[in-house]
Amino acid sequence: MIRFEQVGKVFPDGTTAVHDLSFEVREGELVTLVGPSGCGKTTTMMMVNRLIEPTSGRILLAGRDISGEDPVALRRRIGYVIQQVGLFPHRTVLDNTATVPALLGWRRARARARAAELLDLVGLDPATYGPRYPAQLSGGQRQRVGVARALAADPPVLLMDEPFGAVDPVVREKLQNEFLRLQASVRKTVLLVTHDIEEAVRMGDRIAVYGQGRVEQFDTPGAVLGTPATPYVAGFVGADRGLKRLSVTAVEPADLEQPPVARADEPAGDAVARMRAEGARWAVVLGDAGALRGWIAADGAESGSVGDHTRRMEAWVPLGSPLKQAFSEMLQHDAGWVAVLEGTRFVGVLTPAKLHEALRRSVDAEAQGIGRGEVDFDSVADA
Repeated sequence: MIRFEQVGKVFPDGTTAVHDLSFEVREGELVTLVGPSGCGKTTTMMMVNRLIEPTSGRILLAGRDISGEDPVALRRRIGYVIQQVGLFPHRTVLDNTATVPALLGWRRARARARAAELLDLVGLDPATYGPRYPAQLSGGQRQRVGVARALAADPPVLLMDEPFGAVDPVVREKLQNEFLRLQASVRKTVLLVTHDIEEAVRMGDRIAVYGQGRVEQFDTPGAVLGTPATPYVAGFVGADRGLKRLSVTAVEPADLEQPPVARADEPAGDAVARMRAEGARWAVVLGDAGALRGWIAADGAESGSVGDHTRRMEAWVPLGSPLKQAFSEMLQHDAGWVAVLEGTRFVGVLTPAKLHEALRRSVDAEAQGIGRGEVDFDSVADA
């Protein structure tokens, strides 16, 4: 969708902002541009909508060289979200959101209907927030309006310059989650500029790590964290890149152990006898259709049904969750394992040893270009 071919930018004072830039952003892909201040990432993004003109090379959008496009018409086909949002203070939230459709000549009723639809999509009730003015909104709400406005004319490409940088960390995480949810449904081609490697890893399908005016590595988050291409990239992502990788490695069925299982309606004595025969101190309790009900300890559960002795399962995550989320659940609940669910159905448990093994498999799989299940090594749990 967006292709950079040997693009360079030298400013009149002789400063080289970008040198020999060549990479491609596929349709529906979210690519994060990450690097320190002054490395050229914002210049790169602004050349896509011709707010800055390249001095060499060319940029293609959907196969067409943008240098031959009318800049104003081009910008109206590209959504643009900036850190300070840039809402018009004298216009209502609904009218702010309808700005681009109105510029494109949409009828007022159609433009406002589209604006209301987008406000609802970003989690703002149009009946409540539509009549308000930007000054009446929180920073996070203004940022949501900025995203809605950028999407209002349904552009195929979205440019985002530090879109979540002006809000506090708690709101930033909520906005990131909301945007990822939104992106899963609208599948825009997105360039997102950030200086935060954590945000780049969390948001990007692929990451372009910038040095001074050039891309040092362009790859998936897992590859950047697991196999940095240069010492510069390794230093930029940090010595704790293994911990960061927890956030981009999903829990898979092959990572799980299968503990003893008891049914909620069976006699407790039968379940305890089975646990002791297997040398287990506890069992997972399941209800109908494999739904997780909790867990039962082998001690002190001789009479009545398993359900009478079932304890609540505090530590659990959905299948496909990041290993970081599973690790956080272990720490938060001081648990030696977490239950993993697919919907309400119990799939297995993730232990610390299996979490470490999953992380190692993920790193090796990236390095070898194979699936995690194909990686073979001695497990810590078996040592």
